[in-house]
Amino acid sequence: MKAKITLALLNGLATTGTTYEVHDTTVSGLFVRVTAKGHKAYVVRWARGKKKTLGRVGILTLEQARKDAIRYLAEAHTHGEPLAVSQSRKGATVPTLEEFVNEQFEAWVVAHQKDGANSVRSIRTSFAGLLTLRLDEISPGLVERLRTSWLEAGLSPATANRNLVRLKGLLSRAVEWGFLDAHPLIKVRRLKVDQRSRVRFLSTDEEKRLRAALDNRQERIRAERDSANQWRAERQKELMADLREVEFADHLKPLVLLSLNTGMRQGEVFNLDWRDVDLANKKLTVVGKTSKSGQTRYIDLNKEAVAVLSNWRRPEERQGYVFPSQSGGRLDNVKKSWAGVLAEAKIDGFRWHDLRHTFASNLVMRGAALNTVRVLLGHSDIAMTLRYAHLAPETTAAAVALL
Repeated sequence: MKAKITLALLNGLATTGTTYEVHDTTVSGLFVRVTAKGHKAYVVRWARGKKKTLGRVGILTLEQARKDAIRYLAEAHTHGEPLAVSQSRKGATVPTLEEFVNEQFEAWVVAHQKDGANSVRSIRTSFAGLLTLRLDEISPGLVERLRTSWLEAGLSPATANRNLVRLKGLLSRAVEWGFLDAHPLIKVRRLKVDQRSRVRFLSTDEEKRLRAALDNRQERIRAERDSANQWRAERQKELMADLREVEFADHLKPLVLLSLNTGMRQGEVFNLDWRDVDLANKKLTVVGKTSKSGQTRYIDLNKEAVAVLSNWRRPEERQGYVFPSQSGGRLDNVKKSWAGVLAEAKIDGFRWHDLRHTFASNLVMRGAALNTVRVLLGHSDIAMTLRYAHLAPETTAAAVALL
């Protein structure tokens, strides 16, 4: 039936046991549907078989229903269908964060980024609460609240920034690949981080104690081998190699000394291949695919570094990884032995990465130019290297003395 829909008409619509419609004569396309059980709802129809429920009578006002219907009809005339319908259909095709990671992003990032697997793992862990949301439902407000909770739980601003960068990178790919029209976090900025915070490096006394602890550890390993060989000799068993005939009892001391003298990251040392070592020209190559920056760099070897690499393996053994695992593959963990040496040396608050800081700090304190240190460390710009600037001898003192 057709009639001008009014509040009085709405209140008088009866429940008949069957569904029927009352079409508004004021706004063509708007009608009220009354179900068999008496439920009433405003509906707009813009084409044959094309309609959408606007809301229930009593919850949505008649005035608002008319305004919504007019807007839907105008958009349908201009665009072929109301924008709300188009957006709803598109929203249904937008994957959740979890679906996008599993089906699109993971394979790409692992293939194109050296740290790809770690990025995926970090996204799944750090943004676990967002995994069930569609990509277009991830908002700045949600991420800001999540970031605040990280900081309150003790996460450092630098780590929070890394988490954000990973998620923003994922969403950039979603925009690039057509899953999103715009980047939802484009205005979310990184937290400010002190780029020149104090760095931990070995004092002269600490370095002496570290070297002594490494020597003591080697002596214990050699003594254990001596004891084992004595036991074997007494039972006429084949003896193991005599560790007193070689410079290094195992891999830990040469690893530490090479790191102290080259500033290489732990992963770079673990990945080092004999093909990248040129003892004749006293140079070492950090291959781009194994470096954090992805860029190949060359490091000149000093006297101790050359001695370490020369004495670590016999010439006929120099192939494959410089520091292989027991199975011959890539070494990936020295935590237990490293912790033991630090404890014996009574060195607190020191990480393996601080060997790199020690290398850089020693260079600067001996007058090396910051840009030279930057090149040796493989920093992409001078900003990261400036954390060592205050160690340069007399540089700032000489400047203020001019006043």
